[in-house]
Amino acid sequence: MALTHIKYFIKRRKVSAEKRRRMEQFTIEKLYNLEETIAADLFEGAVYPWELLPKIRDFIVALGKRLPKDKYTEVKDRVWVAKSANIAPTAFINGPAIIDEEAEIRHCAFIRGNAIVGKGAVVGNSTELKNVILFNKVQAPHYNYVGDSILGFKSHMGAGSITSNVKSDKTLVVVKYGEEKIETGLKKMGAMLGDNVEVGCNSVLNPGTVIGRNTNIYPTSMVRGCIPAGSIYKKQGEIAEKR
Repeated sequence: MALTHIKYFIKRRKVSAEKRRRMEQFTIEKLYNLEETIAADLFEGAVYPWELLPKIRDFIVALGKRLPKDKYTEVKDRVWVAKSANIAPTAFINGPAIIDEEAEIRHCAFIRGNAIVGKGAVVGNSTELKNVILFNKVQAPHYNYVGDSILGFKSHMGAGSITSNVKSDKTLVVVKYGEEKIETGLKKMGAMLGDNVEVGCNSVLNPGTVIGRNTNIYPTSMVRGCIPAGSIYKKQGEIAEKR
């Protein structure tokens, strides 16, 4: 009986090690350059980026209070905006939120709260953000919904592309890559985009989508699961490696 238990635990350890190896490319370390976000401290100690989603709100409040007053202004309760940022008068920003230096919040953008918009990032016409981190130079410029998501450095959401953050059956989100599955424990999770990801126009990133660095998503795609770095996603089951 003891020998059976030993073999069982050895097998479990081997499976866990293999799972970690396969999922490694979707860890924070592999997805993001943390020098390209004001929120770098939030990532400390975490392995996967979705672990941070429940922590964004409190992090913003704590960080906002420490921001230098010569560079940032608390324009209203728990909304800190860099003096070099460009905010359209028709945009709406609900706190807590931080808009970093030289960011651009365009006409009729709607920031619902719990949002960090990085340096030089663009939030465009009729784009809605909720519980997100946008790294520096991210662009969500036209009719986008980005909720419960993290978008890496210079990632770009094509016009009309959205992150769907709740499953239709309202069950908890599971991140999947082939046969590998990771239970997130989250009811709301949109997409984790690595650095330099391009999402084509009118694409839908389903709950639990994770896209590796330097990957392109074809327009009008419906994406789910994990997409490897350096790929071209054409449709479900048809993913090419970049040359």
